[in-house]
Amino acid sequence: MLIAGPDTRVVELRVHGVQGTTPQTLVDAVAAVDVAGDGLGRIVRPADRLRRPAPGPVLQTEGRPIPRVVEGYLWGGMTSGGVAKATWALLFPFSIANVAHWMLPPVPERNLPAHLLGIGLRSLLRVFALLLTALLVAQISVVSLDLLAAQCLRPGTACLTSIPADVRTFPWFRTFLGLLPIVVVIAVMRRVSHVEWRIERKAIADAEEQEKQPASGLPGAHVATDPDTPALRSLHVVTSLAVTALIALGGPLKQLTATGGMGVAITVAWIVSLVLIGVSVLGVLLLDDPTGGAPHRGGRWLRAALGRKPRRLLMVFSVLLVLTTLGLQEQLPLRVPGADVTVQVVALLMAFVLVLFGLMLLPAALLARGTWKSLPRELRPWAGGWFSAPVLAIAGLLGGGFGAGVALPVRKALGDGLRLPAGYEYITLLWGVAGALALLSTFAVASFTGAVRWRAFRKGKVWAREASLLHSGRMRDLRTATRAWWWARWERNHGHHMILIIASVLVVGAVLATVLRVQNVPLGSWAVFSAFGVFVLGLLAVSLLRAVYLAARQPESGRRLGIIADIAQFWPREAHPIVPPCYALKVVPELVARVQDHLRDPGTRVVLCGHSQGSLLVAVAAARLLEELPAHDRERIGLLTAGSQLQWAYPRAFPAVVPHASLARLAGGLDGRWRALCRGTDPLGGAVTTWRRQVFDGMLLGVGYREDGSEGALAPALRGPTGALVLGGDHWLPDPQRGPFPGRRWRSGVSAHSDYTSDPEWDRAVAIAAGLLQVDAPESPSLPFARRPEARSRDALGGS
Repeated sequence: MLIAGPDTRVVELRVHGVQGTTPQTLVDAVAAVDVAGDGLGRIVRPADRLRRPAPGPVLQTEGRPIPRVVEGYLWGGMTSGGVAKATWALLFPFSIANVAHWMLPPVPERNLPAHLLGIGLRSLLRVFALLLTALLVAQISVVSLDLLAAQCLRPGTACLTSIPADVRTFPWFRTFLGLLPIVVVIAVMRRVSHVEWRIERKAIADAEEQEKQPASGLPGAHVATDPDTPALRSLHVVTSLAVTALIALGGPLKQLTATGGMGVAITVAWIVSLVLIGVSVLGVLLLDDPTGGAPHRGGRWLRAALGRKPRRLLMVFSVLLVLTTLGLQEQLPLRVPGADVTVQVVALLMAFVLVLFGLMLLPAALLARGTWKSLPRELRPWAGGWFSAPVLAIAGLLGGGFGAGVALPVRKALGDGLRLPAGYEYITLLWGVAGALALLSTFAVASFTGAVRWRAFRKGKVWAREASLLHSGRMRDLRTATRAWWWARWERNHGHHMILIIASVLVVGAVLATVLRVQNVPLGSWAVFSAFGVFVLGLLAVSLLRAVYLAARQPESGRRLGIIADIAQFWPREAHPIVPPCYALKVVPELVARVQDHLRDPGTRVVLCGHSQGSLLVAVAAARLLEELPAHDRERIGLLTAGSQLQWAYPRAFPAVVPHASLARLAGGLDGRWRALCRGTDPLGGAVTTWRRQVFDGMLLGVGYREDGSEGALAPALRGPTGALVLGGDHWLPDPQRGPFPGRRWRSGVSAHSDYTSDPEWDRAVAIAAGLLQVDAPESPSLPFARRPEARSRDALGGS
């Protein structure tokens, strides 16, 4: 541990979690002012009455008070705020498909079968993502080309009577009006895929050079931009335009018929559409060789074929194809049969790819099992490393459901005389069956959970023995905490099971609807489920559109909607390029640059503090700092996480990106300067550096990371002056707090996942992370209470 000198100061750099926050809340001040950043990534400090940066409260240590500077990094503006970011929620199925890529199991080194399976799985993911884009375009074509242009605007109908009959018969009017919304949506998707964040104070070339370095084994080492993203983006846009032309020309199975030169032109355009789609599918299948640009690799030919000029040429051909299709369609037919056929063909192809993906994922997960089989069960990946498959299924079914959910209200608004394609009846059946199963599953889960909870409390079973140590002598707080501990533990242990249940009920509904559709079974006996499916789909579409509207008009709603984006947008574009930009690629380099700026002062020590999702950001930033800084500077950085998911969620959902071994290496590199604040009442955060905890003879024991980087049994937990129990790197906070303490901010009641900085243990953890306090120092005297604790109470372990 470095000895503090007379010029020592501590910089506490805080990063918030999901939903964003205000600058004042982040730095615990009545006013805050920006001191750096570009408006999207803002670095703020507390401000005085003249709006000048003010120093933070001093940090009390064993020797003397140490000056402290409190800074906060605000990144909420990257995921919410404004109409443009609000509409990103409409890309939620695309984002889920992209996240599924990062959930793949790790590929063991020197294992050829695992390596080949990994290549195949990534290729299938990209094909599925391409089909998901094609499905969206096909469903928009159903609404725009079929419902609106072909049926509603044909001459002689009573739909939209404000449009005169002469206008309806005007050549190319209906075709143009039907194709225009589709092209606009494709242009918007292309625009979204081009949005990138500008990194402040770090050259992009340097960042790209570092991404080419071999993986370090630290958390987030693989979170980097994919050089193939521009090519994937172009292939998705080409496919969208080609599918649009193909639908207007009759669909993938049968083209429109005409005589003479018109028939030849239709045939040529139809074939060109299929060729462009085939080229796109082949491209996304092969774009998976990061070293393909090397002269001795065959992949360099693929990269040359998908370079900037060839991509532009493909885009020009696709646009000309749509214009040619418009010229060939002087008047639309009464119905557009290609829309229904395309939707069904794309859906069947997606189902085939999903089944193949699940079958290939099984052996890949089994081959990767060696990387985690020695871990305790509570640390192993969810679903044995197979969690990517149900997440991908949810992405596909949500994408299809949203398109159908939009078509149903549009048909109702335009008139009851309009008819949706026959395949949509089976989509409503799918969601009707899934909705019914979801209700039954919810009732069963709620009943079972309630029964287990009632039986446990009726028999007086102690679910949270740690709470008895934290609230010794405070029976009222113990009763409140025990109930909160039970619910929080249930949510952490079974949250992924709920995702599996959702995927299961959707898949069951999809299988049933597919079987009935293939056999052309009439839906008379299933009318109740179809009607319920119409309600579910309408509710899905209206709720999402309403949320987008409110997010654009009301900032508070925008932050709530930002939860979706905050979680999904952490991951770079890999499987699906038409997703919002990854904010981690901007936040992490700017955090690293800010820390390096502070470390230029030899007396400064920096503690990176992250809450919830921010804990993942600061962990990745700390890992990058350990890679870049010299040894004498690495000793001056520390890490503090609060309400973190770095044990129970991220290593289990993303075993290849944030594996348990990478967290152990990070803990060893920080040499005991990684502190984690956790509450048993927090349903979203939990322990980070310890596991297999148990209470024995009035002591909290467990296994965890040691300061030397090894793992093993830890010394019994020590009680801090504020009542917290410190086991390894985890600081278990009493919730409700044991105070109030004089001179400190107080928060009453159960805090759960919020306001970790209100606990006085926060300052002590910062001092330990800064290397100013020893963890195994003699037990500190308790802080004086502003009110006397309850007397004559006895906890479950016999404490008084």
